[in-house]
Amino acid sequence: MTTPGPSISPTLRYRDAGAAIKFLHDAFGFEKAVVIPGENGTIAHAELRYGNGMVMLGSAVEDADYGRIAQPPGGSAAYVVVEDADAHHNRAKAAGAEIVYPPTDQEYGSRDYAARDPEGNLWSFGTYRPTLND
Repeated sequence: MTTPGPSISPTLRYRDAGAAIKFLHDAFGFEKAVVIPGENGTIAHAELRYGNGMVMLGSAVEDADYGRIAQPPGGSAAYVVVEDADAHHNRAKAAGAEIVYPPTDQEYGSRDYAARDPEGNLWSFGTYRPTLND
């Protein structure tokens, strides 16, 4: 039986999607779910999981239909819930992530930090977990 994925999944484009997949795994702990190779060493589509969330990504191909309408690589941002922001930060830093905001306690009870991946996307990680209230 398959479990439906999240209702919203950030989608990112990378100049070197293969390197991005490796970095996101090594630094942030994402796991490969699907990787579909494209032409000339590109990644046509990939899905990476973290907890019950997912990001989709692929190689930036400017002359493709989506490439003509999408924002340039490196301009995205995402928030990821982690159990231990300090341990996650230490892993990311050890893997070479650019830490742009150190682990900090927030007034609303979260402990957060932020990092950039090698192509400039901003990743925020914290213990705050939004809820869906009816």
